[in-house]
Amino acid sequence: MRILMLGNSFTFANDMPAMLAELTCAEVVHHTRGGARLAEQLNPKTKTGAKTQAALENEFWDYVVLQEMSNGPVTSRNSFLKNAGRLCAWIREEGATPLLFATWAYQKDSQAMAEMDISYDEMVQGLHDAYREVADQNDALIAEVGQKFYELADSQDLYAEDGQHPSETGSRLAAETIAAVIQADQKAKRRPLQSRSIRT
Repeated sequence: MRILMLGNSFTFANDMPAMLAELTCAEVVHHTRGGARLAEQLNPKTKTGAKTQAALENEFWDYVVLQEMSNGPVTSRNSFLKNAGRLCAWIREEGATPLLFATWAYQKDSQAMAEMDISYDEMVQGLHDAYREVADQNDALIAEVGQKFYELADSQDLYAEDGQHPSETGSRLAAETIAAVIQADQKAKRRPLQSRSIRT
């Protein structure tokens, strides 16, 4: 099984793709850049976009995981809906399954959260609603990592010191949540977790 992850530092922090590979016994590749938005993945004039275009058109992927810039689904919702939708359609055209990595609100009472124009609860709800809308509109899978953070942040150390990025525990939670969605989908399709031939 092969998984392509498109995102930014929320995806690559603590080498989370390696955690996902271990949990799913899959080959996991990530096209990420700190601060990148999904729009960049669609733009072949950027280094990241060119890599993603080549990967989707020339290689076989079982799943493509999409992660938007941390506050993007809230602060630039329409752009997020449009670009995530375009990516979902493209991914399906290439024979893969799109999976949304729904991320978390900044840590409650952190400086990062204080600098937002909305409350912690509003950011939690805004992220959830935007990712859910994309999933529903595009028949995409969704890993509700942000909801897990919301439920467990008071009992587990899920954030790095900046109040935005995940701690190693947070990245592990993200990998486990994404893996569970993939494994459930695999079971529903009655497909084994095995490597598949790369299309040429």
